[in-house]
Amino acid sequence: MFEQFRRVANIYFLLAACLSASPISPFSALSMIAPLVFVVGLSMAKEALEDSRRFLQDVKVNRRKASLHRGNGVFGLRSWQKIMVGDIVKVEKDQFFPADLLLLSSSYEDGICYVETMNLDGETNLKLKRSLEATLSLDNDGAFKDFTGTIRCEDPNPNLYTFVGNFEYDRQVYPLDPGHILLRDSKLRNTEYVYGVVIFTGHDSKVMQNSTKSPSKRSTIEKKMDHIIYTLFTVLILISFISSIGFVVKTKYQATEWWYLRPDDIEYQYDPRKIGLAGMSHLITALILYGYLIPISLYVSIEIVKVLQATFINQDLQMYDEETGTPAEARTSNLNEELGQVDTILSDKTGTLTCNQMDFLKCSIAGTSYGVRSSEVELAAAKQMASDLDEEDSDLSNFPMQKKGNAPWENVRRDEEIELETVVTSKGGEDRRPSIKGFGFADSRLMDGNWSKDPNAAVILLFFRILAVCHTAIPELNEESDSCTYEAESPDEGAFLVAAREFGFEFYRRTQSTVVVRERLSASGQVVEREYKILNLLEFTSKRKRMSVIVRDEEGNIILLCKGADSIIFDRLSKNGKKYLDATSRHLNEYGEVGLRTLALAYRNLDEQEYSDWNNEFQKAKTTVGPVRDAMLEKVSDSMERELILVGATAVEDKLQKGVPQCIDKLAQAGLKIWVLTGDKMETAINIGFACSLLRQGMKQICISTANSDSVINDGREVIKDDILTQITNASQLMKLEKDPHAAFALIIDGKTLTYALEDDVKHQFLALAVECASVICCRVSPKQKALVTRLVKEGTGKTTLAIGDGANDVGMIQEADIGVGISGVEGMQAVMASDFSIAQFRFLERLLVVHGHWCYKRIAQMICYFFYKNIAFGLTIFYFEAFAGFSGQSVYDDWYMILFNVVLTSLPVISLGVFEQDVPSEVCLQFPALYQQGPKNLFFDWYRILGWMGNGLYSSLVIFFLVIIIFYDQAFRLNGQTADMAAVGTTMFTSIIWAVNCQIALTMSHFTWIQHLFVWGSIASWYLFLLLYGMLSPVYSKTAYQILVEVLAPAPIYWAATILVTVTCNLPYLAHISFQRCFNPMDHHIIQEIKYYKKDIEDQHMWTRERSKARQETKIGFTARVEAKIRQLKGRLQKKQSITGVSSPL
Repeated sequence: MFEQFRRVANIYFLLAACLSASPISPFSALSMIAPLVFVVGLSMAKEALEDSRRFLQDVKVNRRKASLHRGNGVFGLRSWQKIMVGDIVKVEKDQFFPADLLLLSSSYEDGICYVETMNLDGETNLKLKRSLEATLSLDNDGAFKDFTGTIRCEDPNPNLYTFVGNFEYDRQVYPLDPGHILLRDSKLRNTEYVYGVVIFTGHDSKVMQNSTKSPSKRSTIEKKMDHIIYTLFTVLILISFISSIGFVVKTKYQATEWWYLRPDDIEYQYDPRKIGLAGMSHLITALILYGYLIPISLYVSIEIVKVLQATFINQDLQMYDEETGTPAEARTSNLNEELGQVDTILSDKTGTLTCNQMDFLKCSIAGTSYGVRSSEVELAAAKQMASDLDEEDSDLSNFPMQKKGNAPWENVRRDEEIELETVVTSKGGEDRRPSIKGFGFADSRLMDGNWSKDPNAAVILLFFRILAVCHTAIPELNEESDSCTYEAESPDEGAFLVAAREFGFEFYRRTQSTVVVRERLSASGQVVEREYKILNLLEFTSKRKRMSVIVRDEEGNIILLCKGADSIIFDRLSKNGKKYLDATSRHLNEYGEVGLRTLALAYRNLDEQEYSDWNNEFQKAKTTVGPVRDAMLEKVSDSMERELILVGATAVEDKLQKGVPQCIDKLAQAGLKIWVLTGDKMETAINIGFACSLLRQGMKQICISTANSDSVINDGREVIKDDILTQITNASQLMKLEKDPHAAFALIIDGKTLTYALEDDVKHQFLALAVECASVICCRVSPKQKALVTRLVKEGTGKTTLAIGDGANDVGMIQEADIGVGISGVEGMQAVMASDFSIAQFRFLERLLVVHGHWCYKRIAQMICYFFYKNIAFGLTIFYFEAFAGFSGQSVYDDWYMILFNVVLTSLPVISLGVFEQDVPSEVCLQFPALYQQGPKNLFFDWYRILGWMGNGLYSSLVIFFLVIIIFYDQAFRLNGQTADMAAVGTTMFTSIIWAVNCQIALTMSHFTWIQHLFVWGSIASWYLFLLLYGMLSPVYSKTAYQILVEVLAPAPIYWAATILVTVTCNLPYLAHISFQRCFNPMDHHIIQEIKYYKKDIEDQHMWTRERSKARQETKIGFTARVEAKIRQLKGRLQKKQSITGVSSPL
């Protein structure tokens, strides 16, 4: 109810409905109350339906069952909503945790378990959690019969990565850290079961602490509509005061002379002796009478239109995902038109831009690069460049140096085409091999045991063994195929293991202390099982950027195997370990340029004494209790991971979702800015930025970061903030001093730095820098930071933001943005449940915005402008008549005419405009993405256009009233010479209004179907049908309208002549305006409409292609920007070549 009366017009009509029960109302109470109840009731029903869907989904989650300790070692099922702090819960494999739990024990002897936190931080890699040694024995139901303990911990807070507390058990106190905590909405993986005690439930859990209150969203147009209604209220009050002043003057000075009003027996509202009371009562009467200036049916018409628009979005087969059977869904229809005004898109990465699937594509071993297949980025860019080079032909043909000699350009062009052909066809013959998930590699030199013939076979063998042994994954044996699949901490690791298996080194079995690999060392296919004893595991962290294992092989050799970021590994190489450094570095740069994720692989041989001494230090650090434990472990690990020998590098492709680069390119051409907010580490995010062309070679990267964690602890917050402000200021200066007009900047910032950048005294400078950059990537951000960044962009720029994501960690930003889009992917339905629109793939966002957004914006904008036009044209005629009728409060129209005007006689055409209007077809919207900018620039709902339509309404009202009055005034109307009465004049005037406003909407429409024709001309026909039927009723009901059409108006030629004359006069100015505009100042869609109408797109394909290439917003991201940069490079190369050969261009 509150939402309905946030609309100012509804408040006015509520007051008018209350006053309609009083004797001063010019209309019956029913005529005012019924429309209000209908409009508000329909809107409430629609909102209730949409809210009920979300409520039922929440109920479904709360009613999930969990196994709970009921006492005496017995466990039973209980719904999540009934779980309380202190309960013991048993969670089994692939189940979600119902609350924040302290891990007590697991199915593993050492109390470890693997957890997937995709719903919290968007990361697909598994996290390792470990229970306290004191509770390892609590590994079965009966063990909890007499279990008691006390937990003292921090208050509920949203920080996912910290936890402080103590566990008091068996008269001992044990410190707790985040590694002991299992968070709600994360999932148990690769572990049969765990037992845990509930710490936080419901809204106290960390995932709920990260959620933000679901806001009530209103579109920009709806907010602006309130301002228009305020304007109309001002006009309404103004003319009501004018009317009241006129009434007071008439009553005080002339009413006493009007004997027929019986001045001796007059009601108080007409009593000249109580002129103040009479004036006030007439003011209220006038406010109700002229209320038709405020269109009550506008809201209900918009609601109907938006629901129908949403239905078309839901049923769009172009946004239907056949693989999952998932259609697009407009979960709320309030924001349809907002889709057409988006300025900035804030996107999650994992699961939104990517598929959470890595493919092993290339590798460098012993200084030789292997792998002939191209990445998706290479293929898409090559395809785009090939088509764009064709489009450039027309421009290059006018290149000045072309006239002197074509050979240089042709040579460059031919070289480029050969390069493109190589890329595009590189997936040729190798594709005969069956597709294997995680393995996109093709190169006969390494496959089928051929590597054993290579001169560097020993190095290649070591490379494969590092892939197969250096990891933390768990194999799952498929007994039917006798092959393994892997549950890994990261998709990269899974891809490495699949690659190792395909190369003949299958990781087969893992125990607590060993790894077994089945090795196929030759083409003969003979398999040998080798067992490696795991001595130590040095885990990967985002700070270390590497992981190592120390193993003892079957010959007794101790080897450290290491993989990590190339910058980290290269710094740790020994002097004799850099043999392949230069070649590997070159290959890594090549891999990075085509959007591949890279890691370097190295090893180190250890002798027994060296290892023994180091292991003693390592075990001592491992058993240390307290805050220095991690620092000691890092120091000891670092001392071992030195003097490495480089083996090679891997390159995996983080598989983008289908169509993501093309979609981003089209959105960039439409003028949209794209930010990526991800929980992933910086290197991963940057690689994806390159993969989808948000980043490209030559783009200057601005990295805003804090110093290392030690200095952060030592320095004060103000010092850190000052450092960040300095970095922001320097970056801004760098951008201002840049003279190259084609230069592009990308801003990259991590979550730790973002904490300071979002504070009040820094955030505006940060935002000012960010909006000037071509792309922005925020890494390692928490769900709350995603929401705060979204809020900063929304409030700081004042422009429309759209957030898109697929996991629970994206819910905050989805709710905070003006429009939230959820992807119904593999990360559950939390994002979809919180969203305004849901789609199955990121690529569908292109059609949702560029087609449906563009259409919905223009439809709603035109519809609202037209609504105000027709209500002003209608409402002001009542005011004009008041002046003619002595400001008596008398309406020129019958009550039923006024009720039907908005509800029946003009409602269907405007609804058809809002539902079916298309300035251009959908395929043209996609071919001319720059058309989308009409929405963000608000070309169809700015004050110039609104006031123009209002002026049109004012003009029409003047023409309708005064032309009809002039025609009928003192003119013989009936055969016997009688003049027309008020009923005849009022009905003629109303007929003229119906014709004028319906012809006006016909002129407004660009796209006609039989439905529009039926509604527009049917509305005019229904007016005559109503007059006929209403006139047939008894005079008791029809009053002065009895037989008015058959006996009064139809036989009178002046009635028909007046209708035609008024209709033509009303619409001539608009017709002249649009004719002038199309001839001398056409808009983009006018030109396209003309091309399509005359079929020039078919007859002159070259011209159509040229127009399409022009219809792109200038952009510095996407394939188009990458291709344009390449073409500029080619032109520069050509100019340089021409100048060297002495070929000069003619002036």
